[in-house]
Amino acid sequence: MICDVCGKQGARVRRTTRSFGSGRSQFFIEGVPLVRCPHCGESYLTAATLQEIEHIRKRWRKVAVAKRVPVAKFKGAA
Repeated sequence: MICDVCGKQGARVRRTTRSFGSGRSQFFIEGVPLVRCPHCGESYLTAATLQEIEHIRKRWRKVAVAKRVPVAKFKGAA
C-alpha cells in the first residue's frame, strides 16, 4: 500500500480500538482500520474509515454491545 503522506510503498493496515465521547456517552469502536507507514512514521484513517466512524457515531446506542472493561489510571510524570 502506498502512504498518503509520504508517497512511499510499504504502508500497512492494522486494526485498533478507538474511544469516542465521555462519561455516560463514552463508547468504543473495535477493529478500526488504521494505516501505518514505516517510512515516515505517520498513522492515519482513510476517508472511507472516517465516514463509517461517523455513521456508527450517529447510531452507536443502537449498535453497541455493553461490555465490562477493567480501567487503570496513569499516575506517572508526563
